[in-house]
Amino acid sequence: MAGVKIYGKPISTCTARVLLCLEEVGAEYQLVSINMPSGEHKGPAHLARNPFGQIPALEDGDLVLFESRAISKYVLRKYKESGTDLLKEGNLAESAMVEVWLEAESQQYNPAISPIVWQSLIVPKMYGGTPDQAIIDSSLEKLKKVLEVYEARLSKSKYLAGNFFSLADLSHFPFTRYLMITPYASVFESYPHVKAWWEDITSRPAFKKVSAGMLGS
Repeated sequence: MAGVKIYGKPISTCTARVLLCLEEVGAEYQLVSINMPSGEHKGPAHLARNPFGQIPALEDGDLVLFESRAISKYVLRKYKESGTDLLKEGNLAESAMVEVWLEAESQQYNPAISPIVWQSLIVPKMYGGTPDQAIIDSSLEKLKKVLEVYEARLSKSKYLAGNFFSLADLSHFPFTRYLMITPYASVFESYPHVKAWWEDITSRPAFKKVSAGMLGS
């Protein structure tokens, strides 16, 4: 198969971020499944791709990349001639706003939302454990504060970086998709502009396809 190879799992949030980019630009790619329970991600072959023993990793000829946000930008630059411009690098101000909200996702949104998903889904379903409600409650409060900022922003523009869809919006999808199957999905109801934004971006064909892979449907 032509195109790049992605080593990962569809259920992985970081793998999903990269797959979304590939789907958005209509690129051909091969998803090579990594068997996490068997420890394949810690084996020598995968460590040669990602020295931290995590997923995803990308192979494009002799080029090997890890870290999903870096891979995502590579994919969008490689296939920029597809007509899908999610980085806005031709406009200094717009590209700067994309970077601002990518940082907000990485540094503000992700640290607040990921413990909720981890405790609600991963701990009980993958480890047979009991969710730590104190961690969930604390993270929910952090997430609400972040969503207040997002609500203000999205009351002024259709998308996070401006009135255009970008990688900044896309990058929020994986953890938010899982939040929506936890008992805490209703948190978005208090933020109407955030809710409308979420409904907008999840209506995109790429999001529907990747979502199906994440949820095993």
